[in-house]
Amino acid sequence: MSHAEPPRSDAELAEETERIVAFWTELSLPGLFDVHTHFMPKNVMDKVWNYFDSAGPLTGSVWPISYRFAEDRRLQVIRGFGVRHFTSMIYPHKPSMAAWLNSWGADFAARTPDCLQTATFYPENGATEYVEQALTNGARIFKSHIQVGNYAPNDPLLDGVWGALSDAQVPVVIHCGSGPAPGTHTGPEPIAALLQRFPQLPLIIAHMGMPEYVDFLDLADRYENVRLDTTMSFTDFSEAGAPFPRHELPRLLDLQNRILFGSDYPNIPYPYLHALQAVSRLDLGDDWVRAVCWENGAALFG
Repeated sequence: MSHAEPPRSDAELAEETERIVAFWTELSLPGLFDVHTHFMPKNVMDKVWNYFDSAGPLTGSVWPISYRFAEDRRLQVIRGFGVRHFTSMIYPHKPSMAAWLNSWGADFAARTPDCLQTATFYPENGATEYVEQALTNGARIFKSHIQVGNYAPNDPLLDGVWGALSDAQVPVVIHCGSGPAPGTHTGPEPIAALLQRFPQLPLIIAHMGMPEYVDFLDLADRYENVRLDTTMSFTDFSEAGAPFPRHELPRLLDLQNRILFGSDYPNIPYPYLHALQAVSRLDLGDDWVRAVCWENGAALFG
């Protein structure tokens, strides 16, 4: 399948929807809680898709977008899957972008009540003020993309941001692992330094910290407010290049209450169902799958 091929057909979606609903129904869940989905302003999403289409340098390979639909259709599809709560992961790659994205995120959440109001930030003058404003306006979750933003998490311009988020106990989904390609500021060391300074900071390590899984599990052991999301982890796509070490599986059981399901919908090169199957096939038990796919998100976000 190349990026030039059309997105999933109605027939494929109908069959997939039936199988996803069966997945969570058999677990006696009310649905799914997905902490890592992307809804963005159309011009931003178009640029993201163009980047994937060109096999951008961070991906290095063809990356078909499985759910390349208009926004209203994407919402219809994910709701059909039974995803009861999701996010609009937005992130800037340059200054003077985050506050505008936060305004869009607030508007999107206002018209999309099943979406957690999502906000973001960038190391720049005024970042503390617009983050505090976003919190006042009801932001429930933030996104930090160290790799795309190409910034140091310990940049002094972010000190007030981390302080405000730690005080408010509003989680930050942070892409800080070095997958799919290392960035100037990715890896566990900068995050370890950040947590030494803000030990109560509620971080959700995106993609299980891929490929530095073990280091980020160590940080979760050390800091009670560090969680991880499963986004793209354990799938055939990721296992081919950055396999999760099987001897670490018992640690996932130990951290059962701090692992959250994430999908990266719609920007995934495989069906949504496969992300759920990838979590399930770890054979950590139904209680673990229930915690990851629903209970932990529901508990964290009330």
